[in-house]
Formats: sequence, structure tokens, C-alpha cells
Amino acid sequence: MKDKMDFNPFNDQNDKNNNDSPQRMNMNGRGFWKILIVIVIAAFLIPALWSMFAGSNTRPTVSYTQFRHELTRGNISQVLFSGQEVQGTFKAQTKVPLPNGNDISTTTFMTYLPPIGDSALLPLLEKQGVEISTKPPQDFSILSVILNVVPFIIFIWIGYIIFQNMKAQRQNIFSVGQSKAKLYKRDDKRITFDDVAGLRGAKEEVTEIVDYLKDATKYHKLGATTPRGILLVGPPGTGKTLLARAIAGEADVPFYSISGSDFMEMFVGVGAARVRSLFQEAKKHAPALIFIDELDSVGRHRGAGLGGGHDEREQTLNQMLSEMDGFEQFDTTIVIAATNRPDILDPALLRPGRFDRRITVGLPTLEDRLAILQVHARKKPLDAAFDMRDLARNTAGFSGADLRNLLNEGALLAARKNKSTIDNNDVNMARDKILMGLERRNLDLTDEEKRLVSYHESGHAVTACLLLTSDPVHKVSIIPRDFSMGVTQQMAERDRYLYSQQYIEERIAVMMGGRAAESLLLGSVTSGSENDLKEATKLARKMVLDWGMSEKLGHIALGAEQHDIFLGEQLGRSREYSDQTAKDIDNEIRAILDKAYATAFSLLKENRDGLLAVAEKLLEKEELGGQEVRQILNMPAAVVPAIE
Repeated sequence: MKDKMDFNPFNDQNDKNNNDSPQRMNMNGRGFWKILIVIVIAAFLIPALWSMFAGSNTRPTVSYTQFRHELTRGNISQVLFSGQEVQGTFKAQTKVPLPNGNDISTTTFMTYLPPIGDSALLPLLEKQGVEISTKPPQDFSILSVILNVVPFIIFIWIGYIIFQNMKAQRQNIFSVGQSKAKLYKRDDKRITFDDVAGLRGAKEEVTEIVDYLKDATKYHKLGATTPRGILLVGPPGTGKTLLARAIAGEADVPFYSISGSDFMEMFVGVGAARVRSLFQEAKKHAPALIFIDELDSVGRHRGAGLGGGHDEREQTLNQMLSEMDGFEQFDTTIVIAATNRPDILDPALLRPGRFDRRITVGLPTLEDRLAILQVHARKKPLDAAFDMRDLARNTAGFSGADLRNLLNEGALLAARKNKSTIDNNDVNMARDKILMGLERRNLDLTDEEKRLVSYHESGHAVTACLLLTSDPVHKVSIIPRDFSMGVTQQMAERDRYLYSQQYIEERIAVMMGGRAAESLLLGSVTSGSENDLKEATKLARKMVLDWGMSEKLGHIALGAEQHDIFLGEQLGRSREYSDQTAKDIDNEIRAILDKAYATAFSLLKENRDGLLAVAEKLLEKEELGGQEVRQILNMPAAVVPAIE
């Protein structure tokens, strides 16, 4: 009965590389395969044909007994020995039996010596006056061809393919230091600010960069210079890369894109060489943009002990600092970098003259989510009743990439059902799948276990409906998903950025509602509250240590400052308060949790009949919407504010 809650007080996306080269390589590889197959087939066929035609003759084969009989009669004039094979000539026409049962008259024949030998044969030949000739046996076989020729051909082919791959990927020994950045030229498909939904503040911030790249003359006349580097900071999937490409598209300038990890190589000095190569290439096409994704992989704090002693990375970073410092006064090459870990970047990168402008690309707001959904839904057939605004409201905390994935999952579910359009149900099922995990319909629960789960989830739902500042219940389900036996979902009426003490305390009370319902209806508790207790304790600890929401401890932050282990600072920090204060902290946390539990228990006890009614209905239908729960409790429907 692990409940997933949507509360988070910390909620703060080629040079064509000569595209013909891989194609030519593939064509050459296929052509060489054909040649290799022909050679191998020929290696098998030629010996067979040789033995069939060149190595064979028209001499009929006689038995060795007939050969000795004719030799004793003196009817053989000459013989030729070649290994075990004997070819000879009769003095007169002699009948020889054929394999088909017929006879043939001939003066030539062939036979084979017995494996055990015949010591009396040579004296008998000499006695009869037979002319004796010899020649060495033919030493040409298919096996010898396979063992000698075919491996040689295979080695040649392997070398050829390796050479072509090295050439196509520009990874031979003479070009290992060249830049691996992809160049998106002006004739490529352009991305503009119209393709970037939301991010209004970020787009306004980079407008002057676009204007500078279009016409730098008016800035130069005033002696003004644009920022040398722009650092885009934000969670993954919020559109940092897309924004950088939109800047290049709006300015209509070449756009070099590379990941920070692409500078790194096993050879020392290669990263620095690639940095030099990248900046030299960009300056040739100036005005131009260089975009470095995941800057933290190469720009990590230098000389910080743990994780900071990598010589190759530090050399690469030093070269990047030098190149950014080495720009001419009015250079029109601008570097844009993206990271979701600005706290671990080297301070030298962030000083004025390098990455001197920092733009935060945060999670989209309600209006931004609506705009993003509309962009990603352009090429998707939506049902006429599809409610895009409701979907935007119910996806708080989703990034742009998450929203794109949500619509794609909805399209996949609709296709699975052979639908021609995507409706609200498809997207809602996709959202539940992403947030809560896959349904486990094959889980065999007993009737008693299902009833326990329904009591627990009903406790969450009823408590949430009865509290004043709690977010409205969106859905309550007792369908097992992933590691949870049931889920109660609450959806905020609007995006929240500040949280009052009352709101947080009532949020903890909702978490305690499942345990309170078990205690009230069963007289005992189950293990299903494990996740509820962990999340509630974590939130209560934040209230006491970080937010100063404790009357006894007062307005003081006692939480330890977070340090990244990779910065090489202390692995563990001693607490900065006494043992008595630690005891007071524990008591305050316990008091908050006890108060929340008492609140939930009191509300459920006063509304016991409504709690049982919701539990029975949930047991019957397995899933209830928030409005259904409120109807059962005889409460007015929740008012949802419109999106402006």
C-alpha cells in the first residue's frame, strides 16, 4: 500500500560529417562481401572441376584381379604408376565390364594398387617385358586450398573493413585530435523560438544574443561586447539543447554541437587537441555558436581530491579556459553550455569573460505546459472532446521531455486499441502508467487483503477531502502497481512555489490517514504504511531542521549543508548542535507526526460512515475519481480554476 504523493517543496530537452562517407563505406563493404563470396565459391569449385575434367580420363577401370590375369597372359604392353593409381595399355582389344553391367572392348585401362601392397608385381612385369613408367601423384586438394587461401582472403577483408571504418569515422591515428562536434549548417532544418514552447524568460534573456549575431556592427560602434559564454542551468528534459538550437536558428548562423564527454579519450592530450580544433573550426565560420552539452563532465572542479585528479580532464578544461579567454575583443563566436549540476563546475568557468551569463531553464509552469502540449500534439489526431487544459493542470512537475513522452505513450495505447484518435482516457492511462507504474492484474490477492487495501486508501482519500488546504483528490485506486498495493493521487489546483506551515501539516495528516483508517476500522495496523511513514518523517524533519517550523527550537536552521562527495570535501560533517538539541529535534519531529495522526484519526472517526461507504464503493469498482469520493461524502464538487 505504497502511496505516491505529488508533494515536493524543492521543485525549483554535423558538419553533416560527410554523410556520403558512411554510405560509400557500406556500399564498398557490401561489394567486397560479394567478391569474397565469389572467391570462396571458386576456391571450392575449381579443384572439383579440375578433378572432374582435367584430372580424369576416358580409361575404363578394371579390377585388380583382371589386371593380374591379363598381365599373366602377357596381354599388357605398358603401365604408368602414379601413387596408388595404375594406368596401362592392352596389347589387344580386351573386354572390360562397366558398372552398369555392360561390357566394353578397349586397349586402355586403369586400376588401383591394393593398400597391402603386391611384392610380386614388379618381378612379374619385368618377366612379361612390360614397359614401366612412373610419375609423382597429384598434390592438389580442396583441403589445401581452404587451409591456405581462404584464411588469407579473410584477413585481407578484415583489414579492409577496419580501414574503411577508421576512415569514415575520422578516427585514424592522424586525426584522433580533431573535433567530434556536429555542425548544423544553415541549409539544415531550422529551429526557431516558435518551436520552443514556454521558457518566456529564457527566450527574452537571449534575444540580444540573437541580435548581436545578426548584426554586431551597432554593438561594436558603442564598444559593447556580448557575453562570451552562456550557461543554461536546469533539470534534465527542460529544453536547454532545444533553446540553444533555436538561438542559432533565429540568428541563422552555423551551430556546432558536442557533448562534454566527447572531448575525453584514453590518449593524454587528445581532449585539449579537440578543444583547439573545435574553436579553430568555429572561428572560420564566424559568426557561429558552439554548444557544449553536459558541461559538468569536463568542467568539474579541479584539484579537489576525490574525483578531481584526472589529468586528462584537467588538461581539457585548461585548454577550454584558454580558448575562451583567447577570443578577440569583437569575436562573434559564442559558447553556450548546458548542465544540471552547476554546483560542481570549476569557479574559473563562471567568472566574467567566460560563462558570464547564467540562465535558469526550470520546469514549465501551468501555462507553459499547455503550450508545450499543444506543440507536441500538432501531428497527433486528438479526439474532439480531448481536454488539453485539464491535462496541463494534472501534469505538475513534468518537464518538456516528460510531456512529449506522455503524449507518445497515449498514442501507443490508442494504437494498441486500434483507435483512429487519441482521447482523454488514453492519455490519463499513460499518465498513471508513468507516475504509478504498470498494473499488476495477475497479483492474486485474497478478499481480506483487498478489504485492508481499500480501508487504507479510503483513509487517505477521505482525510484529504475533509482538510481545508489539502490538494483535491484526483483518483484513488486499489489496483496493485509495481511495488504499491494501492494509490491515492492528489492534484494541485495550481502550481505552488511557497508552502505554508498549515499546508505542510495537513499534507502529513493525509499521509497518516491510511494508518488512522486501519486503526479505526480494524483495531490494529498493517505493514502497508511503510512508505507513508517514511515520507511523513522526512517532511517533518525538513520542517524542524530547515524551515524553522518548530515553536520550541525557534527560527534556526539546523540541517547540515549538503556537499558533493566528488568535490573531495569531508565525507561526513559533524553536527553543529548539542546532544540536548538533537534530543529536542527528535521530540519535535515526533510531536508533528503525532499531531498529524491525531488530526487524521479524529476526522475519520467523525466521518466513519462516509469512510466505510468510500471503502465499500472502492472495493466494488477498484478505482474512484475525486469527484466520486466527494459525492459519497455529500461534499460539493471541487472548484477547478481556469487557465488564463
